[in-house]
Amino acid sequence: MDIKQRIEQLAEELHQHNYNYYILDEPTISDFEFDSKLKELQELEQQYPEFSTPNSPTQRVGGGITRNFPTVQHQYRMYSLDNSYDFDDLKNWKNRLEKAIDEPITFVAELKYDGASISITYENGKLTQAVTRGDGIQGDEITANVRTISDIPLVLRGDFPQKFHIRGEIYLTKKNFEKLNESRREEGLDLFMNPRNTASGSLKIQDSAEVRRRNLSAVLYQYIAEEFPAKTHWELLAKAKEWGFKVSEDQAKLCRNLDEIKEFINYWDKERHHLPFEIDGIVIKVNSLKHQQLLGYTAKSPRWAMAYKFKAEKVETELLSVDYQVGRTGAITPVANLKPVLLAGTIVKRASLHNEDIIKKLDLHNDDFVYVEKGGEIIPKIVGVNTEKRSLLQQPLSYIKNCPECGTPLIKIPTQAVHFCPNEMHCPPQVIGKMIHFVSRKALNIENLGEETIELLYRHQLVENPADFYTLTKEQLLPLERMAEKSAQNIIDAIQKSKEVPFEKVLFGLGIKHIGETVAKKLVKTFPNIDALRTASFDELIQVEDVGDKIAESLIRFFKNAENLLLVERLKSYGVQMEKQESTTETLSNVLKGKTFLFTGKLSLFTREQAEDMVEKHGGKNISAVSKNLNYLVVGEKAGSKLKKAQAIGTIRILDEQEFLNLISQ
Repeated sequence: MDIKQRIEQLAEELHQHNYNYYILDEPTISDFEFDSKLKELQELEQQYPEFSTPNSPTQRVGGGITRNFPTVQHQYRMYSLDNSYDFDDLKNWKNRLEKAIDEPITFVAELKYDGASISITYENGKLTQAVTRGDGIQGDEITANVRTISDIPLVLRGDFPQKFHIRGEIYLTKKNFEKLNESRREEGLDLFMNPRNTASGSLKIQDSAEVRRRNLSAVLYQYIAEEFPAKTHWELLAKAKEWGFKVSEDQAKLCRNLDEIKEFINYWDKERHHLPFEIDGIVIKVNSLKHQQLLGYTAKSPRWAMAYKFKAEKVETELLSVDYQVGRTGAITPVANLKPVLLAGTIVKRASLHNEDIIKKLDLHNDDFVYVEKGGEIIPKIVGVNTEKRSLLQQPLSYIKNCPECGTPLIKIPTQAVHFCPNEMHCPPQVIGKMIHFVSRKALNIENLGEETIELLYRHQLVENPADFYTLTKEQLLPLERMAEKSAQNIIDAIQKSKEVPFEKVLFGLGIKHIGETVAKKLVKTFPNIDALRTASFDELIQVEDVGDKIAESLIRFFKNAENLLLVERLKSYGVQMEKQESTTETLSNVLKGKTFLFTGKLSLFTREQAEDMVEKHGGKNISAVSKNLNYLVVGEKAGSKLKKAQAIGTIRILDEQEFLNLISQ
């Protein structure tokens, strides 16, 4: 079997396994086996990029940078739906339809997912374009980002039409929303407000690899084309599932009358709180495609569909007090303590107030009676105040001036809504939070050192910063509560093992504000040891991809602090990795030995990561900025400032993608 055939075989197998996993929910191989096949395909495509295709399973990983999203006109307009909030509206709508058609009408009732609308085009069974709803007439083309969503097939299966569009919703599950916010909390970033806005915003991120990390989901629910391969909407849903789409059929119902529609609505009005994703209503569609065509459209909406919107659940309860929580980065989050009340199937005792601006906007007073809502939110929030129950003696709620944990005066950055405690080295929640972050799985991954154990060690004055972990002895651990000899030894062994963790994970583990996993990796590529990073100038730092002013300033501020410098030196002395290890990348040739490369613009033959990997495998070196040290600048579409700077220097050789491939195949 030649290379091209092997690549095609692996791609076909992986597409089938994706279908089994995401659509049928019946995986036939283990995650390890899947990852092994995917890795083999990635390596083959990197070595032979001429055989890579835009719809390869490897494109799920993302990595392409889109500087702008072109506006594309929809071939078929994306209409909005008329909304209804009571059954009388539905009854009147059904009566109008029956008068217009004068035939029995059946309906399909489906969940109304709370996400971002998308229109995707397939030609010859392959995803060719994805466009946001926009204003319904035109939207933004975001194909590279949509390719990263596992629920959306890149290649179809079975007997599908030659060309069609399929509409659906891209959303974020409650679990993935919580994980995303937890990660942002660790990095000291403002938290996202709700899953729907986060999903919509994620689709416009320029780095498709970051979109992939958001773990978006999708459901497809409307087939659009000149001709239909079925007579009813219900049949089309079944066919779409056969072709490889995740559709709304599994939680939809074929309804013969209004009573069955009501039954479906009432069921999901209660059960929606148990779904792993947010819905805000039910969509009812005429089932017959012939009837849909006869009914047609108004100026804004299809006459054959209606959205029944659930009312956001809201209850009134009493505000008992407000707590102020201190996060790892020093961010202060006010949380309202409420008189317990039943809301959306659960007892609510607390509600997020987010920041001082929200408190002022609500004009909250002590002992107010407040309205609490959970619509579209994971954590309940206060949405209003019943001022009629407020007495003249009640005082406005005053935001705290000092840290509730250490008493340090709080600061508020003018461009942000959040207050911070600046005492990051000695405020207990911040100290403990930094140590918890340091041992976390994505950082140094020190097993057996959980949150409770770290709090215990801190309380017994055995640790005050991450470097102290490396001075611990088994004898110090044994007297602690619930600490057996084996547990103590496991902790000591895990700490020793963490000295092998690579530099980029250590850098992330230091907990420098705004330095996430991805940025840490990109910094280490340019600055291969901690001393090079410590002495880097502002201008040198912002040359690194994804490093802007805020990140550069945060790094400089970190290394100006004497206590941080001492921490770094101690970690280094204990054997923690503070420099990048020599790459173990397989060398294919030395044709690029001694040559430096930089890639810019939108690449079409390979991703940026694939390109940089090819440089290293052929003996070359990737650098992050245009300078006299650069030998080759490889340009894709819409190359900008880097190309102009290289042309101005005059000694840099400028190549297109094919010329680069020719260079490494010499």
